[in-house]
Amino acid sequence: MSSSSSSGSNSNLQPVVLCGPSGVGKSTLIKKLFADMPNQFGFSVSHTTRQPRPGEKPGVSYHFVTREEFQRLVAEGAFLEHATFGGNMYGTSAKAVEDVSKPGPDGRRQRALLDIDTQGVKLIKANHAHLQPLFVFIAPPSISALRSRLTARGTDDDEAIGRRLAMAASEMAYARAGHHDVIVKNDDVDRAYGILKAAIQGTLQGKGDDMPEEEEEEKALRSKAPSS
Repeated sequence: MSSSSSSGSNSNLQPVVLCGPSGVGKSTLIKKLFADMPNQFGFSVSHTTRQPRPGEKPGVSYHFVTREEFQRLVAEGAFLEHATFGGNMYGTSAKAVEDVSKPGPDGRRQRALLDIDTQGVKLIKANHAHLQPLFVFIAPPSISALRSRLTARGTDDDEAIGRRLAMAASEMAYARAGHHDVIVKNDDVDRAYGILKAAIQGTLQGKGDDMPEEEEEEKALRSKAPSS
């Protein structure tokens, strides 16, 4: 496991792996990080077989590919991690991480930022431990709060929200087992960002927040999550 006390200097190219349930606010925190430190981090763009959502740009939001193209990349060993959710395939390629870390026009190199799920975290830990990334789990205040966020987002029907919540319950159980370097509870965006930034810069004392207590709804949902 990597340490949250790593140096925050520009010479530190330790990848940062953000993990957390869908709807927990990872995208908002990533945007704040890029706005605050625009020259220090590069977002590792994942591949997916799902269709683009409104406002998403190919090569920026995701590399949108066909299922056949994705399976070819899997067979070629192109991915550091890959997973399937909701019938769609997602993966982070080694090239995507390498592209982030290449020197820019000024000769500076950026740290790669990966936004992946728990299945991907497990694969990186098992197969690519040499990367020594900083694993950060973004937690919701509670599973009921996450349900409210997903419902308000308006992009999924009740069945899809149920699947996402079941997966969230499984991811939160994995985080409670101590598999991440830092826990950030996103109950307030500015407060959560402060913890995330301190962790990345190596100034955070301890492992951040405690995981929220498990609710009865979360226990019931966890039993419905697909096994990894």
